[in-house]
Amino acid sequence: MSHAPRNSFIAPGVTRFSRSAAYAKKAQYKRKHTTVAAAPKAAATDKTVEVKGGKNGGKRTVPAQKASRFYAAEDIPQPKVGRKTAKKTALRSTITPGTVAILLAGRYSGKRVIVLKQLDSGLLLVTGPFKVNGVPLRRVNQAYVIATSTKVDLSSVKIDEKFNDAYFKKSAKTDKAFLEGQEKKAAFPASKAADQKVVDKALLEVVAKTPFLRQYLVSTFGLNKGQFPHNMKF
Repeated sequence: MSHAPRNSFIAPGVTRFSRSAAYAKKAQYKRKHTTVAAAPKAAATDKTVEVKGGKNGGKRTVPAQKASRFYAAEDIPQPKVGRKTAKKTALRSTITPGTVAILLAGRYSGKRVIVLKQLDSGLLLVTGPFKVNGVPLRRVNQAYVIATSTKVDLSSVKIDEKFNDAYFKKSAKTDKAFLEGQEKKAAFPASKAADQKVVDKALLEVVAKTPFLRQYLVSTFGLNKGQFPHNMKF
């Protein structure tokens, strides 16, 4: 039996909760939205059947699809199929490939990194470089970075196409191995370590062209008493 709707009408055409409140109550943000292509509409055509009997006209036109003889005893709510396609997250105007950004959350909070590109998921591909401040190739949400006015010319740096979202996907952990205590920390893949060295080598050549840029990337960001980030210019 279907449950009562979470949103109800307090007046004709006026619901108790707004669209955004109902969206939050249903936890739609946690659900995976899949797009379904609209099925081509077939034109409903009537068909002609032959009727026996001398006084029945010989032919009769009947609908191609007959109506159901029975109706459901209760109204069954049907899920609404969304046909909207997910758009790629728009990149902030202050963030471009080569921008030096400050990480605000996560393991490397306060570190300065170089933005390499935006991935298909909308996340940013950044690195320290690792040899400079210990930040490896990783994905970062642009909401958790501060874009600075310092930029690095990446025209001579080639970013391989293999650095995508699938590159950072981790293998699923089994609950059985975790409960039995057999799960061991896997060694860092040698292929990814080699990829990091290749990217670092190309970036270090560019960083060396700008005086004091290496020291700037090494330093961490922090606030002292009386300092307010909204009054600062990065």
